[in-house]
Amino acid sequence: MGAVVIYLRFGYIFHPSGCAEWLCLKHIRKGSAVLIQVAIYGKGGIGKSTVSANISYLLAGLGEKVLQIGCDPKHDSTRLLLDGKEQTTVLDYIRRTPPYDRHLEDIVLDGVRGVKCVEAGGPEPGIGCAGRGILSTFDTLKNLGIDEMDLSVKLYDVLGDVVCGGFAVPLRNEYADGVYLVTSGEFMSVYAANNILKGIRNFDKGIPRVAGIILNCRGDGE
Repeated sequence: MGAVVIYLRFGYIFHPSGCAEWLCLKHIRKGSAVLIQVAIYGKGGIGKSTVSANISYLLAGLGEKVLQIGCDPKHDSTRLLLDGKEQTTVLDYIRRTPPYDRHLEDIVLDGVRGVKCVEAGGPEPGIGCAGRGILSTFDTLKNLGIDEMDLSVKLYDVLGDVVCGGFAVPLRNEYADGVYLVTSGEFMSVYAANNILKGIRNFDKGIPRVAGIILNCRGDGE
């Protein structure tokens, strides 16, 4: 993979060496808010889950209290953070657990450096709608008290091949202060990134929230 250089306007610069430079994050946050929410989008297989996990790991190492939510039916967003441990997805959990017996700690696991990990999951192949599953996941997390957790960063790792109503939820202002696109020079990757940008435009009525593009490509010459 080629080197990834990312500028996070919320307060960090990530260098190819894997280190991060502190830029006084709290001064950049709006008003008295202490929570930053970031959505990372990209087509399937482009490497957004690897990028997301590494960003979460670095932020946690700098003292941030991070929650990473995987919004992909493959439910592999947090695998690196959990050392390969299998995680119960939110959709599997609500299918087999009655409402009166649901608890947030059953679907939020502690990963390396204390990063909190959640996987939305998806429906059975050929049955149901994965986008609708994202909506159900967000509703369930809210009802179980995810907003009461002591966090400073929420990071959403979202499949970007299809920007339907469900997968577009993290684009909304109440969920994402900034949106990053993971892409390469390949046509389908650029096509997906363009569709995501169109989706963001439908939600942005004030300050633009496209925070950056993360290049993740093969080799050094591409």
